[in-house]
Amino acid sequence: MDSRTLKASEVSPEELMTAVERIVRYVRHSATAGGLSTAASSALGRLGREGPSRLTELARAEGVSQPNMTQLVTRMERAALVRRTADSRDGRGVLVEATDLGLEVFGQRRTERTQALQQLIEELTASEQHAVTLALPALARAIQDRQARS
Repeated sequence: MDSRTLKASEVSPEELMTAVERIVRYVRHSATAGGLSTAASSALGRLGREGPSRLTELARAEGVSQPNMTQLVTRMERAALVRRTADSRDGRGVLVEATDLGLEVFGQRRTERTQALQQLIEELTASEQHAVTLALPALARAIQDRQARS
């Protein structure tokens, strides 16, 4: 058995949380395309994955106030990463959507994060690689299931 291999019972929930935080921080910081802040990157990522959104919905989904999201969208709009368009379902409403440049930056950042994660995985033993490729999708499914229930 590899000296780095641990049994699940040897890792506390706090240690797992620390590991998740380190991984997320490492992967996030590996993405430099567009020179975006974490908040801008997250909002652009959401728009890239989910499509256009009302400002209020985007603020709620990102866990920030509407005034803060308005400022962030204004900065991203000046950088030509997003644009505001009329909501065809409600003429009074405005949607925020990623521009072609925004989608390109989103794609570049995703590629950078993917490469960073892949490099980390390649440093693991074969059994650790197998465990990660099973555990991460399982956790993602659990999150999706939980969100579907609420």
